[in-house]
Amino acid sequence: MSRIGRSPITVPAGVTVTIGENNVVTVKGPKGELTRQFHKDMIIELEDSVINVKRPTDNKEHRSLHGLTRTLVSNMVTGVTQGFAKTLEIAGVGYRAAKAGQKLALTLGFSHPLEVEPPAGLTIDVPAPNRIVVSGIDKEAVGALAAKIRGYREPEPYKGKGIKYEGEVIRRKVGKAGGKGKK
Repeated sequence: MSRIGRSPITVPAGVTVTIGENNVVTVKGPKGELTRQFHKDMIIELEDSVINVKRPTDNKEHRSLHGLTRTLVSNMVTGVTQGFAKTLEIAGVGYRAAKAGQKLALTLGFSHPLEVEPPAGLTIDVPAPNRIVVSGIDKEAVGALAAKIRGYREPEPYKGKGIKYEGEVIRRKVGKAGGKGKK
């Protein structure tokens, strides 16, 4: 049995969870509201501010959905209470980020600056010209926007220039030998 799927989710005070028909789960909390429909076969139960996810059979599809469903519900509860954030770091001469209203303006060595407008429910902060913080209550949307921003200029292995996640390790390569073999 799935260890992740078996563990219960405790609902903190101030958070209301509603499980509707067709496995539509709505979670409301101090930071906002999230709604998601889960697979029809999964059994999601709410008892005394504890959510349990169960599977009907032991076949492969239900086993794979068990832990996934539990993790997604847990992320919804965490999102409406604490929220999620991803930090990006920019490295490179002349590479920088700036905030223009709600939009993010990126100067990444192209002939024009790139503008990124966050979707509804997400915020972009620029605490320093080389740091970007994407935050929101939906973990999936925060990660997707951070990946989109990183995709504009992925870090290259020779000098490490580009946009990377905070704490990401870039495997560096040695450049050319400098003509030592030529005469």
